[in-house]
Amino acid sequence: MEISKKKKIWGWMTFDWATQPFYTLGLTFIFGPYFAAVAAKYYLGIGLDAAAADAQAQSIWGLGQTLSGLLIAFTAPVLGAFADTSGRKMPWILFFLVIYVVASAMLWGLTPDGANLLWMLFIFYVGFFAAESALNFVNAILPSLGNEKEIGRISGSGAAFGYWGGVVSLFIMLLFFAEGDTGVTFLGIQPLFGLDPELREGTRFVGPFIAIWFIIFMVPFFMWVRDDPKVASERPTMRTALANLWATLQSVYKRKSLMNFLIGSMVYRDALNALYAFGGVYAALVLDWHTMQIGIFGIIAAIAAAVVTWIGGLCDQKYGPKPVITVAILTLIAVCTIIVGMNRDHLFMMTLPEGSSLPDTIFYICGAAIGGAGGALYSASRSLMVRHTHPERPAEAFGLFALTGKATAFLAPALITLFTVISGNTQIGFIPVIILFLIGLIMLRWVNKDGDRAEWSA
Repeated sequence: MEISKKKKIWGWMTFDWATQPFYTLGLTFIFGPYFAAVAAKYYLGIGLDAAAADAQAQSIWGLGQTLSGLLIAFTAPVLGAFADTSGRKMPWILFFLVIYVVASAMLWGLTPDGANLLWMLFIFYVGFFAAESALNFVNAILPSLGNEKEIGRISGSGAAFGYWGGVVSLFIMLLFFAEGDTGVTFLGIQPLFGLDPELREGTRFVGPFIAIWFIIFMVPFFMWVRDDPKVASERPTMRTALANLWATLQSVYKRKSLMNFLIGSMVYRDALNALYAFGGVYAALVLDWHTMQIGIFGIIAAIAAAVVTWIGGLCDQKYGPKPVITVAILTLIAVCTIIVGMNRDHLFMMTLPEGSSLPDTIFYICGAAIGGAGGALYSASRSLMVRHTHPERPAEAFGLFALTGKATAFLAPALITLFTVISGNTQIGFIPVIILFLIGLIMLRWVNKDGDRAEWSA
């Protein structure tokens, strides 16, 4: 039975909805801060002072992201070449998603005493690697879902749909599972299913919850998304994939607008991913926020992301994607500057009274800015990639976009780790993120707002 185009699009968009909880709940707002708190307590218990323990907690979290980023950087080009030359994307997607589900479920094992701290760090980033690898293949499906004008809308709708998935999943975790310092959820009840607050079982349930959510909501994807049997009738060899990849990279050098866009977006997307990964960690270590506060911060950020991504799409349609990207980056630079200059006691040079709620209020606003600007940046970047896409080779272009998004995935976490270790200060560790955003912004100066399509018609 033939599957309608509408079902294919909805099936494709459910991937964002199904996987977003790993990033919203796992990376940023529930597991990440919980891991940081457990790690800081563990290192405090073995003799480090409070500042050193916090710095060490952030450092090993950054190390995990750095190593997984390196693995993605080495494997993504080859995987992407297969995605671009082979019609057999679905087996690869299924392979990585099985790993993703198993790794997510295993996050339950991070106990409050931190006895298996490094093992859980390894498991989390195995899941992260699997999710990002699957995303390479899922992105390669996007060009087949519509024409050039439709792709931007589909991309933005998928991103916004995913952020709403993050909002709903975070609400469920906060209302029914994640216990605060008092041992009860946001509803004032104990975690469901008899989960023990003393052992932080409500918060630890985030891993199995991510896995269960994914299994349920990926059903439409596997029902309605299929490999195109007309694409790549012969199975490509490793040599063929690498040869195609090399030819593509050589062609980029001759297309200056595309080259500058890929390099610039590679840098600012790396900075954005690091901001997502370390935002909750910062809240836990610098502002001493507990799970409930971080969860509310996450809801604000996710709702802002869903709404502003949609608004950004309207601005993209009217003004083009480049101005949207520029405004988003400037917003994120401002947020990072505040993060570097604020803690419980100070806001830049201004000393705050003891117990001041101003840092909390400011960081909630920062959360909305991170979510909104980050969502608009992601959607507009894919839209600008459409304007650099050769009409006869769209999969090649989007495959390359996915690859460059991972090529330096290790850079920002590595620099954050380095700056944190050298300075011994969690806030100073965010300075590299500002630098990367600035580099990305500068590279945009040499990017044609209309892409390089005019060169093909000349």
